[in-house]
Amino acid sequence: MDGTGLPEVRSTCAYCGVGCGVLLRPDGAGGLSVRGDPDHPANYGRLCSKGMALGETVGLDHRLLTPRAFGKDVQWDEALQLVADRFSSTIEAYGPDSIGFYVSGQLLTEDYYVANKLMKGFIGSANIDTNSRLCMASTVAGHKRAFGTDTVPGTYEDLDQADLVVLVGSNLAWCHPVLYQRVLAARQARGTKIVVIDPRRTASCDQADLHLALKPGSDVSLFNQLLNRIHAGGHFDRTFLDRTVGFADAISTAEQDDPSVTGLSRHEIEKFCELWIKTERVVTIFSQGVNQSSSGTDKVNAILNCHLATGRIGREGMGPFSVTGQPNAMGGREVGGLANTLACHLDIENEDHRLAVQKFWNAPSMPLKQGLKAVDLFRAVEDGQIKALWIIHTNPAVTMPDADRVKDAITRCPFTVVSDLTANTDTARLADVLLPAAGWAEKSGTVTNSDRTISRQRAVLAPPAQARADWEILAEVGRRMGWTEAFSYETPAQIFREYANMTSLAVSFGKDFDIMDFSDIDDEEYETLSPTRWPRISRKPDGRFFGDGHFFHPDGKARFIPVTHRPPKTTTSAQYPFLLNTGRNRDQWHTMTRSGLSPRLSAHLPEPHLEVNPDDAGRLGLSTADLVEITSSVGSGIYRLRISESIAPGQVFAPIHWTDETAPSARVDALVPSVTDPISGQPESKSTAVSVRRMNAAWYGFAVSVAAASPNADYRATARTANGYRLELAGKQVIDDWESTAREWFGLHKAVATSVEDAKSGSFRIALSEGQRILAVLFVSRKPVTLMRDYLATLPEVALQQILSGRSSVASEDCGPIVCSCFGVGLRTIIRAINDKSLISVDDIGDALQAGTNCGSCRSEIADLINEHSKPLKRLENCPQQ
Repeated sequence: MDGTGLPEVRSTCAYCGVGCGVLLRPDGAGGLSVRGDPDHPANYGRLCSKGMALGETVGLDHRLLTPRAFGKDVQWDEALQLVADRFSSTIEAYGPDSIGFYVSGQLLTEDYYVANKLMKGFIGSANIDTNSRLCMASTVAGHKRAFGTDTVPGTYEDLDQADLVVLVGSNLAWCHPVLYQRVLAARQARGTKIVVIDPRRTASCDQADLHLALKPGSDVSLFNQLLNRIHAGGHFDRTFLDRTVGFADAISTAEQDDPSVTGLSRHEIEKFCELWIKTERVVTIFSQGVNQSSSGTDKVNAILNCHLATGRIGREGMGPFSVTGQPNAMGGREVGGLANTLACHLDIENEDHRLAVQKFWNAPSMPLKQGLKAVDLFRAVEDGQIKALWIIHTNPAVTMPDADRVKDAITRCPFTVVSDLTANTDTARLADVLLPAAGWAEKSGTVTNSDRTISRQRAVLAPPAQARADWEILAEVGRRMGWTEAFSYETPAQIFREYANMTSLAVSFGKDFDIMDFSDIDDEEYETLSPTRWPRISRKPDGRFFGDGHFFHPDGKARFIPVTHRPPKTTTSAQYPFLLNTGRNRDQWHTMTRSGLSPRLSAHLPEPHLEVNPDDAGRLGLSTADLVEITSSVGSGIYRLRISESIAPGQVFAPIHWTDETAPSARVDALVPSVTDPISGQPESKSTAVSVRRMNAAWYGFAVSVAAASPNADYRATARTANGYRLELAGKQVIDDWESTAREWFGLHKAVATSVEDAKSGSFRIALSEGQRILAVLFVSRKPVTLMRDYLATLPEVALQQILSGRSSVASEDCGPIVCSCFGVGLRTIIRAINDKSLISVDDIGDALQAGTNCGSCRSEIADLINEHSKPLKRLENCPQQ
């Protein structure tokens, strides 16, 4: 205990699929402190920058606190009855397939279970899909084709014991930093080599022995070359092949692939193949660069084929390993949250499975076929087939491909329900009914991480106002629709027991998923449940699958899948000469509804950017800090230019996180067309043909405000600060009266204005204050504004007489843009330490400043600064995004 007298409570992080354990201590005033759980097997106390900042994301400022129906606050009874009645009447008029659920990897397993049971077992439709469709559906499909079930073969311990780790389409250093640190620890302890296969040079390349910058979408061809060499050199495992089917066909197909499509040299391919073949303990980690593709399932199977051929699967330190992006994406897969699956890894189109599930639930009906996958689901909303839609903890108006079209479809849906923590999302604004849901640290249940470890999330804060747990909301709707007994749940432990008992069906059908040992867990045991990897030790003593050669197809054998290179469906042209790749920033997550609340996380890269190769920037006449317009066949956007050699010529990269709330012109999925993998239904988010040109801005601006503001500008990017907000702005139209405009934008019509104008240069600076308190400041220029942005973002602490200079005083040190979010260390602080103390290594910086000593995701940026430390500080002037 600390001074609050309140004990720490074990829980699980709210972010990615690593599933890190956290220790939470409420402060008694609605906040809490967070630190890593040293006993949790996923992280052993380590947290990334996002996990460390979780305490900054709780509070009431952004929360939805009461149900709303058609724009008015209502009581729960009215809201729930309205939902139940509209769903019932829609089913009666149009049938069960007129209902659609779109759910999320943010749900706890207990929430997921109730939603799936309600939709598939009682409404009688399979039109329930999850946003996990956008991140790992291709892995699910690839696993099922090869193994017979969606089974992750290995464990995190394999990363500690591998002699070679291959990262395919995975920027592990930024997206899963805690796992990346395990890989680096193995490198230090046993000399583990690292290969990165990615069109971009990412932070994960910093410690790599080999970076293969292959052409986008050519992964199948590369792994077919590896399979060919495994076969030609006799490096396959003859004994293990007896437990497989289709090796000859896979080889025959692979031999037809042309390695030149990868864009790699013969030497690069040979070097990779030799390293992979000669290193028995090899783990191949893959993520969104593999999954988010129109050939994503084939990419997965190309990787699995190589591990099956060599028998390097399910044994210590070796195997294919998919890392997931959400805290309970795995739990959703296990519980049947996808439209094409049933709970417990059973198959919806298998009559025996379907009837067994129906009997277990005592359900009135079950769908006879797969439901609509995410892209098709929203097309059905657009076409009018879906008449009533329930969206839970996700933001498809931003995250679905062709996002503007999806947004319009939701707008036209006759009845839309949204359950969420906040009303301030692009999707929530479209709802007919808004239901306030309890959030992380307010609700209890379980989640499953990427290596099948089930952990508890525990409530340490009371849900604010009228917010309720999702399972409670779903169960109450089920009861009001007439299924009282089936949804008579009172606690999450009761749901977990039922779900655990249901896994007896999987066992009876010879499937993998088994948590039957928990079917009689009592409430106290559930409350104290420790992290547990399934299946229990009694079935798999080392926690791994397939090392014994037993698979889950009817004959017990694995399947080689013959695959060949298929280029991305969107190709460049004279009109759209660049390929757009999308992905995550280091310190943000999804659409920033949580991570964007943290000033610390928002300080790293506070606005959306487009990475462009220097050669392409030169050819287009672009300069650092320009704003650029991107156009595709379905949409357009505006981003800040970042010139970077990490991106190859002809390719560009933009992050995924911005929304109407934070940067209306930079919703990246408005650019991405609805092209999907024909097997998994997963969209192709990594290869969109676009054009790029400079935005012809009449003015550029930077503003700081203590209150939220939404200036009407062609470009606006808003980020949290410790005391309010910072905004990057630009517009195409000349504005003549800046004082009136500033007052209107910030809602400060009676504030005292202090301004400086230089009509000749086109610059204008204004501070709006009340008494000695500065409430907002705006800087405008005809060119991108050069200021000490991070110093100004401390407003209102900045003195009025100082602020309009845009510079710190001699006594005030400007730390510059944040580099290390874990410890709040800025770029200028690091450069001063390099120059003043003659520091020459990343470890030196860590010893002096702590930067890079926690999650390590900033170490590559620190290394770049060391390489450039001799450059004068003035060259790193704090321009936008520099």
